[in-house]
Parts: sequence; C-alpha cells; structure tokens
Amino acid sequence: MKLRIIFFIILATTISACNLTLAEDVTPPPGYIPPTPMPTLVLVPPQTPNIANGETIYFEKCAACHGDTGLGDGAQGIQLGVTVPAFALPEIARPASPSGWYTIVTRGKIERFMPPFVSLNDQERWDVVAYIMSLHTSKDEIEKGKDIFETKCPNCSTDYFKDQGKMSGLSMVALARIIRLGNEEIQPFGEDLSDEDMWAVAEYLRSLTYDSTTPASTAAQDQPTVVPATQTPFPADAITPSGDVTPAGTEQVQVTNEVLPGFGSLSGTVENKTGESLPENLVITLRGFEHDFQDPTAGTFEVVTMEGTTTEDGSFRFENVEIPEGRIFLVEVTYKGIDHTSDFLIVDAGQTSLKLPTLVLRDVTTDTSGLVVDELDIFLTTNPDEEFYEFLALYSFRNTGDTIVSVELGDSQELPFLKFPDGAEGIGYEALQDSAPFTSTVDGFAMSPNEAPYGIIAFSSVSIEENFIISQPLVLSVSIARIFVPDGMRVEGNGITQDGPQDVQGEIYQSYSASDLKAGDILSLTISGAPNFAPPSINESTKSANSSLLIGAGGLGIALILAGMWMYLRDRNQSNDEDEDDGEFDSKEDVMDAIIALDELHRVKKISQEAYHKRRGELKEILKEMV
Repeated sequence: MKLRIIFFIILATTISACNLTLAEDVTPPPGYIPPTPMPTLVLVPPQTPNIANGETIYFEKCAACHGDTGLGDGAQGIQLGVTVPAFALPEIARPASPSGWYTIVTRGKIERFMPPFVSLNDQERWDVVAYIMSLHTSKDEIEKGKDIFETKCPNCSTDYFKDQGKMSGLSMVALARIIRLGNEEIQPFGEDLSDEDMWAVAEYLRSLTYDSTTPASTAAQDQPTVVPATQTPFPADAITPSGDVTPAGTEQVQVTNEVLPGFGSLSGTVENKTGESLPENLVITLRGFEHDFQDPTAGTFEVVTMEGTTTEDGSFRFENVEIPEGRIFLVEVTYKGIDHTSDFLIVDAGQTSLKLPTLVLRDVTTDTSGLVVDELDIFLTTNPDEEFYEFLALYSFRNTGDTIVSVELGDSQELPFLKFPDGAEGIGYEALQDSAPFTSTVDGFAMSPNEAPYGIIAFSSVSIEENFIISQPLVLSVSIARIFVPDGMRVEGNGITQDGPQDVQGEIYQSYSASDLKAGDILSLTISGAPNFAPPSINESTKSANSSLLIGAGGLGIALILAGMWMYLRDRNQSNDEDEDDGEFDSKEDVMDAIIALDELHRVKKISQEAYHKRRGELKEILKEMV
C-alpha cells in the first residue's frame, strides 16, 4: 500500500505543518496580535437604508478608489493595477444585488484589493450600498418610472417592492424580469414597455426600499452632492455583468419560459435516499464559480448564489441565469445539518439549457459501526535524544453504507471510532492528503458513502522502556494491521506474524502483520530491543500540544477543487496538436494529475510558495509541449 511508501514524506510534511494544523493549542509568540474576526453577514437591512448617510460614508471610505461620481476613477484606485468597479455605469450596477454588494463591503474582495470594512456597522454598510446603487440613475428617471408604473398598473400594491427581505437579494435585472414576466406574487404589467421605460420603472421600484431624507447632521454636507446626469439606459441585450462585480446574491428562482439574452436555464433532480418523504419545499442552492485564467495562481471565486425550492418529485429549475462559457455550476442542499452537494457541471460555448448532475440526498447517522477499516498501518519511531516513542497509526477506511456518518467533536482527545493506545499520550489527528473528502459540520465532520477510502493519521507517544506492551483498542473491525518498528526492535503478540525487513525511504524497518481483527478486540504488541538507527522525530512542539481534532480541515474546498479540475480539462479540450513529451510523463492526463496533486499540496501548506510556483511552471511547460 502506498501509505507505507510515502510514510516519511507524510512525516516530514507533518513536521513542517504542525505549527499550522495544531496552532489553536500552541501558545502564541510574544507580541502576537490575533486577526480581527470577520463580521457576520446580515443580508437584510436592520432598518431602511439611508442614501444621504451612505453618501457621507462613501466619500469617507470609498471615493478615493471608486471616484467621486462612482466611475471607478479615484486617484488611489488608478494605482491599484486592477479594474475598480464603476457603480455609476448601468451595465455594472444592474446585474448586482444589494445583498451581493453588502457582502463585498462586509467581507471584502482581497484579490481585487478591496478590504472588509469592519469599522462600519451593519446599518452603515447597508446605507453605503444604497448610495452606490443610486449612482447610475437620477431623480428624473425615478419620477418617470413612478408615472409609468401608476399609469400601467394603477391598482397594483407596492408592498412587495418595499419588503427588504425580498428586495435585498434582487438585482435590477431581476426587477426588470418581474416587470416584464411577473412572478408568483406580481402579475406582469410591462410586456409592451420599451427598454428605457422598463428600466425607469425598475429604478422607481428600487427606490421604494431606500430612505432619501437627509439626516440633521452629516459629514456629507462638506462634500458636493453627486447626482449623475440622466443616462440613456442600456437595452436588455446589452447587459454583460462584469466579472469584477458579479456578487453572490440570493435571488429567488422565478419560473418562466422566456430567457433573457445572455442567460439560460439550469435544471436537475434531487434523488431521495433518506428512507423518508422528501421535505416539502426543500431549499436548494445553485452556486456558480469562475477562475481567473490570466492569473494561474488565483483560486476559484463564487459569482452566483441563487436559492429555489424543489417540487414534490424532487425536481428543480433555475431560469434566466447567466451562463457564460467555462462557468462552473453545482447545487447544494442542507439536510439534518449536513451539506449535500452535487457533482459539478462546466458550461460549454453556446449552451442555454443545462442539466445539472443529480444530487443524492442521504440520511444522517451518528453510528460509526458501519465503517470498514481496510488497513491499519502502525509505525513506531524514536529519537535517542528523547524519552518517548512516537506512535503513528494510519487508518484507511470506507463508509460502505447508504447513510452519511456524522461525528461530533467534543472535549475528548479521541475520535469515538479511532482510539489512542492504552496509556499513551494522545497528540491529535490529521486527515491524510489522499483521503476522500470529509465534510465539515458545525460541531465536527461527516463522511459520505464513498468507494474511495478515507485516511486519518493518529499521533500519540509512549514512554521509552526496555521491554513494554502497547495495547491498541479497536472499535472497528480491521481487515489487516501492519506494524513497522525500527531495525533492531522486535514485536510479539497473539496472531502477529513477522513479514521481514522493509526499506522505507532508505531506512530498514522490521514489518509484522495481523489479520481479521474484530471490533472490540485489543491489538496487544510486546515491544523489545533497541533501534539500530534514529528515524526523524515529530517536532517537540507537536508532542506538547494538546489534542487537536483536525478532520474538518481535511475536507477539500469545493471551489478550489473545481478550479483545478476545470482549468486542466479546459486546457485539454482546447488542445489540437499532439507532440512528444520529455519522457517524464506518459500522457497529458498524467501531467494534469501531477498539477492537481501539486495544487492540493499547496492548498494544505505542505509545499513552499517558491517550490510550488517553480514546479507548476515546469509542469505547464511540459503540458504545452505535449499538446
């Protein structure tokens, strides 16, 4: 098994990574300043946003980069080297939702040099969002929209458009869609409106969610009042949302058969394997991701977040979604506290109707007895300068059932299904690099049914003695256990056979094995002798650190995985020529696998930044030569 071959690689990278993965239990150095906590998102304004107050905040916090008139031409913004969103341009403002811009103001967009504005409270963030949402329109356009609305729909209530909960997630494009096509609560009333009149009505309806009164005292009085001149609205087919400012909103899915230009539909099905009836109106979230091909080191970023509900048969449909070539989509459902995610789909050129991979909904259990341990590899290492043996247990196991196994991490040092040896000092656990992905939960982690094995390494230590016994409790059955001790040491015990010496990364280990161990058994190892060499030792700071249950960190981030896979799949699909490689790899697929593996090493901080970029450049050059 390759776990044995890569043991010392894992051990070496663990030494370099311990201060990161076990950081929460290590005493911070003198002068350490903890980071400011990221503000919680409040996606509905606490009070009606005030445009005048937002203007004051804008000139204090935003104008230097985004410009006095919101055209992205501020003195500081020009020096950033990236495009600064121009809020005053309709093509930038209309595809954005208030909650999307509020999210960016709150969380920042560091890759575009936009900091999170933690100095502002929630209401102030909403106020400044209200102001920037007003920069692309004018009072005249709003008044025009009001007249048209009252003429076309004289008996229509405006309550829907004053509801902050509904309106905060709606972009101007979504409002225009409601005007033209209606929804479950609003009858269509603008089918025959020109584009110019339609946008004017949309601006009026948006203005109903804002407070335009001027506070008694405001710093904005010291600044010029900026009201852009009336601009000719862009027609619907000219709308191209910018990748720089397409924020993740929370638009409610509107079911309609008409598709706006540049948009399409995505549909799919939830397969119910819970053994229970599908929850009524199950909320399903559509997520869309982009990758910056101009920057090969950039990660994937989320650009679309839409919520809808399933029908009785588990089907769902998202209409009028922007679907440019190369965008990645998947859907997600939260059920019994666990996020269930579909496989991803990549948009091909010209597609307007997409069928998403089926999302399988499974029941959740806390019973771990159904897990199957295929192999347990135990390594005993030591260092002559220390007074303890390092005991490392590498578990390779699978969830072969139909339910998701959820594990709650309490105050105990141990996982309920993977015990430390009796009398040993537990240090902690870590997910192995090639493990199937764990799913993080609020209070622990979860493991979905998966043919690929999960991998966990358990670190512990025992005092050095001339002859001693290690008792390893087995909560789960184990198909085979392999024990490796330094050359010069010996292992004895019931059912244990000697397999002979093994060369592990240039060092000789004596190997032993035991088979068909039952749940509840205790693997008793009588250790004697002394090592003929001193293998690498785990960092002392790791030993002194209290247990840190790190399984949640072992889960792979959706966006990062998709970014890597998409980038190389796209490179492959765009290849037209076949050349000879340099002999290091047999195929393009091998090179892409190497790049993906390298990206994952970089993600978990087990390779230096310099080495990562150097090797990644080499692999990309090899790939170019092969295509």
